[in-house]
Amino acid sequence: MVAKQCNIMELTTIQHKIYELRGQRVMLDYDLAALYGVETRRLNEQVKRNIERFPEDFMFQLNREEFRNLTSQIATSSWGGMRKLPYAFTELGVAMLSSVLRSDIAIQVNIGIMRAFVSLRHLILLPDTSDRLKKIEKEIDSIKEDMNDILADQNDINESTRAQLDAISQALAELQPLERKHRMRPIGFIQYDKND
Repeated sequence: MVAKQCNIMELTTIQHKIYELRGQRVMLDYDLAALYGVETRRLNEQVKRNIERFPEDFMFQLNREEFRNLTSQIATSSWGGMRKLPYAFTELGVAMLSSVLRSDIAIQVNIGIMRAFVSLRHLILLPDTSDRLKKIEKEIDSIKEDMNDILADQNDINESTRAQLDAISQALAELQPLERKHRMRPIGFIQYDKND
């Protein structure tokens, strides 16, 4: 049971490192290196030594705009001070890494990564999930419409309330000069102090 929970936690951790770029699910060299327990430059060196195994549909380098967009989506960036733009590995590229990185850790990590990619694909392809997603999208659209209606009603109320307040303010302004002109002297006796 504990091993299964660890596998689920590892699977979830890996899934959070899978991003969508150029219409593909990819993992970045930095994240892969951390999972494999090697330095990013060492991972990239091994890839460059075997570059013929990594065509463009297996691996590509991010451009500045993609990198900027990606780091802005991630709350805390772990890439501070990078000089080179990272490489992105597609599912096929990650699978190919297992032939380049041959350590026991690399093999186990690769198995976990392949399972993460497959589970993501299953989530997207399952009809039950698709139906639930459509239902959630409809609910969100309905909530948006309700919120827009509420905001429109609030604006209508605010405008009519604002008009009423302006009318009251204007009426009070017109009454003030009349009040000053027709001030009367107080009626009654004025009592003076003996010392005055």
